[in-house]
Amino acid sequence: MADSKVMSLKLLIDKKEKRVLFAEAGKDFVDFLFSILSLPLGTITSLLAKQPSMIGSLRNLYNSIENLSEQYIQPNQHKSTFLKPKLPVSALPVPLLSLDPPPAAANRKFYCCSNCYNRVTGDANTLCPNCRRKMSRELIYVDPPATAAAAATTAKGVGEEEGGLVKGVVTYMVMDDLVVTPMSTISSITLLNRFNIVDLSVLQEKGVHLGIDEALKLLKASLESKTVLTSVFLEA
Repeated sequence: MADSKVMSLKLLIDKKEKRVLFAEAGKDFVDFLFSILSLPLGTITSLLAKQPSMIGSLRNLYNSIENLSEQYIQPNQHKSTFLKPKLPVSALPVPLLSLDPPPAAANRKFYCCSNCYNRVTGDANTLCPNCRRKMSRELIYVDPPATAAAAATTAKGVGEEEGGLVKGVVTYMVMDDLVVTPMSTISSITLLNRFNIVDLSVLQEKGVHLGIDEALKLLKASLESKTVLTSVFLEA
């Protein structure tokens, strides 16, 4: 399991009820879960469109745009905008799903119309709304200077190596319904009481790996179920 796109976590399972009580996870898995919230709906639909038994009608919308002839599309629009929307610059990378955020503004290209200079676009094929010419003149982006606080943070290397959203200083508890909290002994005991676990022999620890197949199943289950971990790791 040397693949960097495979994550490991430990499940606590109620064997009697055949359910996952919670998962003990590191920051990589928690970052993955939280990064789901940054995904555009079109991206989620494209990832799940080929999954069996995808519920709802989003797949029909997606397929409708995909199959629509270009002759019905406005000249300044592209189907890819809806089928493969770009992640926001501030989004976290989602390595398990092979999704990375777009490059920083300093590495992106911007264009304007050679006739009108009051419009900017990121696509050289865009037509100017004023004169209808292609906005193909490339502009040079000047990155603003970093603030003193940001410069100090960079100098110290704070958060640079870890990346992601959460800190890796603790282990996290991920519930079956994806409620995420920092893990502690007290929280574990409280949870066992909440589930009326008296006989500890019904509990089983199980180590599992999360690769791209499990990630897609988890993404799908998170939209359909309140027992996500059970659906992905016990019912598969």
